[in-house]
Parts: sequence; structure tokens; C-alpha cells
Amino acid sequence: MLLEASNISKSFGGELLFSSGSFKVEAGDRIGLIGANGTGKTTIFNMIAGDEESDSGGIVRASGVTVGMLRQHACKDSRRSCFDEALTVFSQLMAQEGELASLHSALEKSADPALINKAAALQESFQAAGGLTYKSRTRAALIGLGFTEDELELTVDKLSGGQRSKIEICKLLLSAPDVMLLDEPTNHLDIDAIEWLDGFIRQSRSAVIIISHDRWFLDRVANKILSIEHKRLYFYPGNYTKYLELREHREESIRREYENTMREVHRIEGVIEQQRRWNREKNIKTAESKQKQIDRMLEGLQIPESELTNMTLRFTAGSICSESVLEVRNASCSFDEKTLYNNVGFEIRRGDRIVIIGKNGCGKTTLVKAIKKGEGKRGTGVKVGYFDQHGSTLNDRLTVFGQLRADFPSKGDTELRCALALFMFKGDDVFKEISTLSGGEKARVALCSLMLKKDNFLLLDEPTNHLDLTSREILEEALADFEGTILAVSHDRYFINRIAQRIFYFEDDTLKELRGNYDDYLLMRSSRPEDTAKVKKTVGTGGAAYKQQKEEAARQRRLKTQLQKTEQEIEELENEQARLESELCNPENAADYELMMSLTAELEEIKAKILTAMDVWEQISSEIE
Repeated sequence: MLLEASNISKSFGGELLFSSGSFKVEAGDRIGLIGANGTGKTTIFNMIAGDEESDSGGIVRASGVTVGMLRQHACKDSRRSCFDEALTVFSQLMAQEGELASLHSALEKSADPALINKAAALQESFQAAGGLTYKSRTRAALIGLGFTEDELELTVDKLSGGQRSKIEICKLLLSAPDVMLLDEPTNHLDIDAIEWLDGFIRQSRSAVIIISHDRWFLDRVANKILSIEHKRLYFYPGNYTKYLELREHREESIRREYENTMREVHRIEGVIEQQRRWNREKNIKTAESKQKQIDRMLEGLQIPESELTNMTLRFTAGSICSESVLEVRNASCSFDEKTLYNNVGFEIRRGDRIVIIGKNGCGKTTLVKAIKKGEGKRGTGVKVGYFDQHGSTLNDRLTVFGQLRADFPSKGDTELRCALALFMFKGDDVFKEISTLSGGEKARVALCSLMLKKDNFLLLDEPTNHLDLTSREILEEALADFEGTILAVSHDRYFINRIAQRIFYFEDDTLKELRGNYDDYLLMRSSRPEDTAKVKKTVGTGGAAYKQQKEEAARQRRLKTQLQKTEQEIEELENEQARLESELCNPENAADYELMMSLTAELEEIKAKILTAMDVWEQISSEIE
């Protein structure tokens, strides 16, 4: 056990974030910390790091355990190169390297035995601590996170905020503390860098706690989920998909208890109303007693997710456009003498759902902005709606309500306030200035405006970036039901899988296409060169080769799922076998002949089931590529 939180509670601004939360972090844990925005995830990180204290309870670290947390803006004023800044995490090794150089220089002048012994001991210590590889490991980590060789020589003060965040991620990963705290580590990473990061984390010896809204990343990395729900902390075994399954079971239990309790509450409220109508002293006392009974029943009663207020979103296309929505031919773009894309051409048809993917800086957002400004030939009746992850469609000087009033001058105040209420802006919240809103709140305002416009062609630039998990799911449901056309830029692989019917990806300065979602894209990318060529030839034609590969990929996924279930079944059976063997060895049971016979029979049955499950496991394993 590396650290343990016991009955921690925390309030902020007089409002309870969570109470009586307990959890443990053990070696090998990769914990996804999830919850809606503002529920206290970062507060828990600060408490683990020792920067903040709980109102009650506490967090205890095992002796000598080190904790490292991703710090924002820590190196923003550095004049070191990107590479040298990342190397600062190895300051002790660099000092040893300098000392070794001095010793070797001294030995060239004098073969002093004491110096030879000192140099040998220091060299051994230096090598054992990774001194021979720390520079190459640092370079590999920076390249993996998306830096080019040229960018490694740029000074940190010349880098973007996203690039500086990557350096801080790199430093934390390389420092390898016992417990790593990563707050939204994928925020500024493209898909390739995210895949490198999840591979690094899964191979790391450090325990890791990750705040993330990237569900695909959590599925790949996490082996436990710590969730803040209903102002409480809940621990779930497994990844994000397993969490959804277990949470649904728990929510069903909460829902049944809530409905039963509220049914009884309503019955008692009827009794109270009746007693108050009679209005005698005895009746009033009875009513007061019954009200206290209701208060006790409602105290601590958990409200199911379905009863809580969430964002409500529904996109409608106000009009139908022509079958051809957009035709782009020979589009090109260069920036600072660098070609982003060249000779790009494609057609978008009505009802298409297309997601553009690619590395940062390849031109995805640039292309979408160019289309917004008029690139290509639009079809008849096409009305374009645009969502920008940076909130460029919003005016920081306006209030939330003022923004909608500016966007829709002909709509009445009541209609606008009702629309904002659907996006969780109620009461005085509508008079908050845009400049004071969080990224998630700005995204909700922009989505509200987009919903009211009822455009039939949506251009979406990273629409899930600032949304919490629940809001992302709501957005995906709304887009799935949208009858218009969608062209989106996204790094959110979960979102891509749910929305995309076609994938546009940049390769060699041009845009290529794949019919399918992100799973299909991964299949194409992981295929052998000759298979990849076949897939590319059949893209857009529904070719048999591609269909066959897709079916085989689905079969392989099913086999892997079956394998995991079989392994879990074997583990459960083996645990039961150990329990029965323990019972048989218990001296207290030795005199009970019938019990011993029953235990023996159960044990033989369990052993037979284990052998059958092992046969199934071997069969499935032989079919997995």
C-alpha cells in the first residue's frame, strides 16, 4: 500500500464537494479519477500532493513514498531549450556526469589509486541510475509526445502553452515517482502522442492516478476507476467500460431504493395533509411527528442519475439542403513557408458524418475554418453552423444571456432563458460574464447557440474538449439523432467511434479517406503493407477485402472479450477451490462427516469446472492473432 485516504471530506465556498471518502493506492494501480466538472477531482489531487488539507479525515503515505503531480505553467519563463528543460529532471545524474568528467581529467594527469577507486564507484552508481541512457530516454519521450527534432532546440519561452504542458508531462514521466498524478494529460496531445503516452503509462512501474475525460484513454490505461458521484467517492475495479457496467447495476439499485422511499414519503405526506386539515392539537403533533419521519427517510437518500439536472441537447436541421452539401477541389494551404496540405479534394453528401484526424499542426482546424469562410462549392440550401473549441464565436464582454440576445435578436427573453436552462444556466447564472466562465461553461453556451440556429451542416472543432463525461455522452446522443450533416475535428477516439461514418486523415500533405470509424482506421493502420494497399483501394467502394478485414477485426475483439471473461471465471473458480480446501483442512470441521463429504463433492465439481474452463481458454487463445 502506497497511500490511503480515510473518510476525507471537503467543502468549497460553503458547498460540500464530497464526504466520507476512502480509497487506497497500491503498487501497479492505474486509477482513473472521474466526475463532473466542479465535483472536486483536482482538490483530491492537491490533497494527495500535500498542497491542500481535507476538512475531516486524512491521507497517509507509506514511509518514503514519493508523489509527483503535473504542474501547469511551471517552466513558462525558462530560457533553456526544450531538450535541456526536460533534462533538468536528471539534475543529479548530470552532476555525477560532470564529476566523472573532472575525475577522468585528473586521472589523465595522475593515476592516483584513490582517484581510480572513487571514479570506479561513481561510474558504477551513475550507470545503475540510468546515466548512460537518460539523454536518449528524454529525447525519445519528447519525440513520442509530438516534438520534432527541430523543436527540441527551441527555447521554452518561445513554445505554446500546449507544448510547455508536454514538457511537464515528459519531466514527470521520466522522474518516475512512486505515485504520479496526471490532470488531463491528453488535453494538448494528438492521437499518435496519446497512444505513445498510454503505452508508456502501462509499462511504468509507478502507480498512476489520472483525471481524464478521454474515455478511450481510460479504457486502455486504467485498471481501477475512482468516481465522484452524489458527493461521495466510489471505487470500481476495471477500466472505463467495466465502470459503466458496474455503475449501471449500482444506479439500478439506487433507483429502486429511491422510488420505494419516495413512494412511502408521498404516502406519509398525504397523512400529514389530512392531519393538518383536521387542525386539532393532537393532529398537529401527529403531522409534526410524521414530518420528522420524512426528514429521517430523506437524510442521506441518494438521488439516481436520471433525477439529476443534466444538459439537454437536441440538434435539428431547420431545412433540407441539396444532396451534395460541399465539393472541395484542389485546396491548398501554406503557413510560414510550410505546406500544411496540398491538392485536397473531397465531396460531402447530405447526412454524412465525417471526422478529420491527424497530428497537431497538420491543418485539420485550418481546413475547417477555410470551409467556414467559403472554401469549396456549397450545395443549394446549405446552412453552416460552427463550433470552435477556443470559444471564438463568443464575446467575452457579454453576459451569457447577452450572448444569446446578440445571436438571436428576434427571439423573446423567455425563449432564450428556457434554452439556457436546458444547458444548466439558471437564475443569476445567465448574467455571468463570458470572460469569467470555465472552458466547459463556454462550451455549453456555444452549443446552446448552435442548437438554436438549426443549421443543417455542422462544422465542429474539438466539440468534446472541455466537456465532462456526462456532457460528452449527451452531445454524442444529440449528434447521433441529428438529421443533417457533420464534419468534425477530434482527438476523442471514443467520440470518433460513435459518430464517424467516414474518416479523413492527413498523410504526405494531402487528405485521404477511409469509410468507417476509428476501429476501422486502426485496422487499416495496423495491417501489413500489402493489406493496407488493399484497404485503401476499396475505401469508399464497400469492397469485399475491406469488409472481410472489418469482420475479422470484430471477431478478434469478440474472442479477446471471451478470453477475458474466461480468465475471470478461472480466477473465481480457483478462489472457490482455495476456500473449499481451507474448509477441508479446518480441524473444527473434521468431526462433521456429512459436511466433509459435501465439501469434498463441491471441491471435485469445482476442479472439473476449472479443467473445462482451461480447455476453453486454450481454444480461444489459439484463435487470437
